[in-house]
Amino acid sequence: HYSGLEEAVYRNIQACKELAQTTRTAYGPNGMNKMVINHLEKLFVTNDAATILRELEVQHPAAKMLVMASHMQEQEVGDGTNFVLVFAGVLLELAEDLLRMGLSVSEASYIVIEGYEKACKKALEILPDLVCCSAKNLRDAEEVASLLHTSVMSKQYGNERFLAKLIAQACVSILPDSGHFNVDNIRVCKIVGAGISASSVLHGMVFKKETEGDVTSVKDAKIAVYSCPFDGMITETKGTVLIKNAEELMNFSKGEENLMDLQVKAIADSGANVVVTGGKVADMALHYANKYNLMLVRLNSKWDLRRLCKTVGATALPRLTPPTLEEMGHCSSVYLSEVGDTQVVVFKHEKEDGAISTILIRGSTDNLMDDIERAVDDGVNTFKLLTRDKRLVPGGGATEIELAKQITSYGETCPGLDQYAIKKFAEAFEAIPRALAENSGVKANEVISKLYAVHQEGKKNVGFDIEAEAAAVKDMLEAGVLDTYLGKFWGIKLATNAAVTVLRVDQIIMAKPAGGPKPPSGKKDWDEDQND
Repeated sequence: HYSGLEEAVYRNIQACKELAQTTRTAYGPNGMNKMVINHLEKLFVTNDAATILRELEVQHPAAKMLVMASHMQEQEVGDGTNFVLVFAGVLLELAEDLLRMGLSVSEASYIVIEGYEKACKKALEILPDLVCCSAKNLRDAEEVASLLHTSVMSKQYGNERFLAKLIAQACVSILPDSGHFNVDNIRVCKIVGAGISASSVLHGMVFKKETEGDVTSVKDAKIAVYSCPFDGMITETKGTVLIKNAEELMNFSKGEENLMDLQVKAIADSGANVVVTGGKVADMALHYANKYNLMLVRLNSKWDLRRLCKTVGATALPRLTPPTLEEMGHCSSVYLSEVGDTQVVVFKHEKEDGAISTILIRGSTDNLMDDIERAVDDGVNTFKLLTRDKRLVPGGGATEIELAKQITSYGETCPGLDQYAIKKFAEAFEAIPRALAENSGVKANEVISKLYAVHQEGKKNVGFDIEAEAAAVKDMLEAGVLDTYLGKFWGIKLATNAAVTVLRVDQIIMAKPAGGPKPPSGKKDWDEDQND
């Protein structure tokens, strides 16, 4: 029998293990998909750990620590969330073995925490020695595509070459000279129909909208952007107009028409030939826009309006005044096109160095396109990481096995009880190639023993060969299976922090109303004397 405190520690570990087990089977290119139905009854079919965790409502406070570590990885790196979960889950599982060895829980926890922290520090020292290559030229789309294969492959196995090429084209085309790459500048537009291979990259922006007026195509566009409705001015105060006869009524409406005519004519005379508005378009304003050959596009989202302004270099005007040359945006062409049976308006830049690129995704179902969008998101984040640090480490479990080997050796040299925790930390790294092997239907123990044997010979870059029929290993550098150095660095750091934080907790105290029967409601003065 355990005391109450020991029981709490084991329950925390159990909750975290169950959460990690959920995403472990989704790890790697052959990982299984999860069908998640969130609180709004929306269906997600994905093996992306970040999405699974975002849509699950994790209640257990200790398991939430792992979720938070995973979210931090998502914010810091944009990929590798599953690595954090699986690794942290295994660290806690192995810590449980150590806690059951006979010492009191508080004493054992202290030893395990100290050992884990030492081992984590050592792992991050070893990691730079495992770097196998660096990105040479981030403006070469071919090279970038080869570096993005691994991160795209874990979500879209089989389509990774095609998608990595698209992502590389989009990223390279908008990489500024300063090298500060912004992930938000790669937009995704999903249109149902055709197949993945019909997806393409456009320099500029694509909106699933129709044009408002008769003009559907403009070359060498000069764009006026308004954040207000394209309509006549409304006075701020209400006024009452007394009309006594029909002639006054005619003159009243004619005055309104003339005013609208003058406003639209002034916009056309300023040189603008495309008007983008953030509000509704009045019928009379539309009539005059057609009269002066202005192309009208309406965008309901203020975010879309802002992004368009950034893309074309325009300033959004709050009222219908003619724009100056500085306030107008420019792009090569604006046209209405049909993709599948969906009408889209394209703002296209002919020159490569535009501010925003759009990846147009085609697919048979919404779920499929959502999953492709997640793969694109991971690829774009990997490119951003490479602009920060070009170093790469071998994938396929090669880095993990090498770390496990070296940290085990380090554990042998440590005196004291924390050497057991250090060796368990090393053993936890085996979980990554083990998950890859199990999800590929191969005997995991066989794979791990082969990997250790090859790494003892000094071949640091050898990892698990996913495509082989049986348990086989190959050189990951030659195969082009590479992980970013920063992704691994933050993954190890955050997973260890999460595991250590959970181990430090011996009680969960929740602020909730005490139990017991609730007082009867309804009668307010139920205990008052009835005879009053």
